[in-house]
Amino acid sequence: MVKRWNVALIGLMFFAFLMLTGCSLFTAIKSDVSSSPQAQSGAEQSQGALPEARATSSLEAMRRGVASVTPPGSPLKDIHYEYDSYDLSAEALVILKTNANWLQSNLSLQVEIEGHCDERGTNEYNLALGAKRAQNARDYLVTLGISADRLPIISYGEEAPACMEDTEECRQKNRRARFVIITELPSPQGPFSVTTSPPQTP
Repeated sequence: MVKRWNVALIGLMFFAFLMLTGCSLFTAIKSDVSSSPQAQSGAEQSQGALPEARATSSLEAMRRGVASVTPPGSPLKDIHYEYDSYDLSAEALVILKTNANWLQSNLSLQVEIEGHCDERGTNEYNLALGAKRAQNARDYLVTLGISADRLPIISYGEEAPACMEDTEECRQKNRRARFVIITELPSPQGPFSVTTSPPQTP
């Protein structure tokens, strides 16, 4: 009778040992799988990984004392405007459609739309015009199915040029809207006007 109890006890201990080691092994395998490059890549894609070549904010460019230029490899391209206008050209509409397609494929990301002007006109007028340019670009993206909540806008007026030469070609480069990928909404407090609707032109 004692021998039977001993055999049963040994069997029970052996079973418990198998259960514990099996759980540890399963946990280790699960940990290895979750930390693999493939798993990390999948997680980044589901969270909307930021592309390497992307535009930094014009505010950051100003702090660094450099021109506010969008890298050629950025997935979101600038659009440009005629002098003293915020109307969207045929070329701008094509670019905005391409930008909208990218936004629809990266739903977890937000994009700040920056409105810019050349140096002609007063600071106040250019801030208002820049806001209208950014607003018009956002309004069109909304018609393409992009939520307005993902598209905060800001006007820099003439304060953050992409080109600093005194030529018409340079001025045309500065009349633009830029699309800066961000991960959270910016604070409304700052040196420039952040608005959800364009102010009235003076």
